[in-house]
Amino acid sequence: MTVATAFAGMKGVSPVVFRAGCPDCRGSVELAAGALRLAIGATSRTTFYSFTCPDCGAAVRKPAGERIVELLTGGGVRTLRLHSTL
Repeated sequence: MTVATAFAGMKGVSPVVFRAGCPDCRGSVELAAGALRLAIGATSRTTFYSFTCPDCGAAVRKPAGERIVELLTGGGVRTLRLHSTL
């Protein structure tokens, strides 16, 4: 089976939307994958996602545990792997 055959019956794919809270304006916002960035560091303290709040314009950075990383990467969020230098 080719990829084209596998997807032949699909009418369209709904874009993935993520919901996040802004700590500055306390708003709950919905963001497309392109509005988020995920940084994966060597530890849980250096793994986070970030976005600009569409309501107030604040730059938001939040920690990302394993489940959040899984959801964001599976939803197409661009990922940056951080490397430590010694």
